[in-house]
Amino acid sequence: MEVRKAFTSATRTVSSTSLRERLSSLHTLTTTPLKPVANLHAHIEFVPSKIPRKRRLQTLAVAIWSTTIVWCITAFLVLCSFPPLWPLLAAYMIWVLYIDKSPEHGGRLSPWFRSMSFWRYFAEYYPASFLKTCELPPDRPYVFGYHPHGIIGRGAICTFATESTGFSDAFPGIIPHLLTLASNFRVPFYRDIILAMGICSVSKQSCSNILKKGPGNSITIVVGGAAESLSAHPGTADLTLRKRLGFIKVAIQHGADLVPVFSFGENDIFQQMPNEKGTTLYNLQKKFQNVFGFTLPLFHGRGLLNYNLGLMPYRKRMVAVIGHPIHVVQCDKPTLEEITQVQQKYIDELMWIWNTYKDEFARTRRRELSIIE
Repeated sequence: MEVRKAFTSATRTVSSTSLRERLSSLHTLTTTPLKPVANLHAHIEFVPSKIPRKRRLQTLAVAIWSTTIVWCITAFLVLCSFPPLWPLLAAYMIWVLYIDKSPEHGGRLSPWFRSMSFWRYFAEYYPASFLKTCELPPDRPYVFGYHPHGIIGRGAICTFATESTGFSDAFPGIIPHLLTLASNFRVPFYRDIILAMGICSVSKQSCSNILKKGPGNSITIVVGGAAESLSAHPGTADLTLRKRLGFIKVAIQHGADLVPVFSFGENDIFQQMPNEKGTTLYNLQKKFQNVFGFTLPLFHGRGLLNYNLGLMPYRKRMVAVIGHPIHVVQCDKPTLEEITQVQQKYIDELMWIWNTYKDEFARTRRRELSIIE
């Protein structure tokens, strides 16, 4: 009985003390003035009011390109609200879906459009550039393999879809064609913009049609694709390459030299939510990819008026190192053994790029380059 009384007394004492602490904290909470604006400033780093005009133009260029698809779809829908324009819009969509075959036949590359000052501001934002390791004579076709994919592949746009980094001056006589999903060419107006940039469909037929045009023509394939975008985390270089043999087969069939390109910094311009293999998020993203053919990485970057919250990329330097060409012998029906032999040479050259330049362009890396699939 005495033990029971002691236990009850101690419990009451603890309860009374706990109650007084809670009431005290509640009193402090009610007497402390709320400062939501101050709290917001404490977590978000806003852009200062005095920013050089050049940097503002760089940010504006990236913001415009980041929302180009949205603006194009919005413009089309607005035009659809005017009945007198319906015949023209219907004719345009018929032409887009059934008549125009430009995405499969080399696009409608416009040197003037690729050389606009807009693209210079776009590239200087990061800044983006490329490093030339050797000459590429324009007496043969080329297949450039771009790594890594990153979240969106901004470095590939700067180097191969615009003249913002001076590709044509560095490699005269070589006509670049960056390849993307065919679904992008079904978006009204947006398709016409990327066609003027020389961007074409990544289908097998498109690759063949471009390379058949002869010496000097080239295609650039972002080899890792949607699967690799899920591995795009800052400080890493996890590549999806081992099972990607299609682009090597196409190169052999057309006698096109293979050129590996590694873009240092491509994975650093966005932050992606943790999605390691086996997690629920990763499994959902893979299922989405299997159904729709592309995936949706959950990422964030900076904003238009702040530095740490939004969907715009961070200002991180990107350097695309263009490696040495791997000469292939033309063969209409290469065997698997021949393809894997060329692939090993390709991987060796890619590893040479990494080992040669990682200490210069990837000083903040968290781990070494790894071919995960």
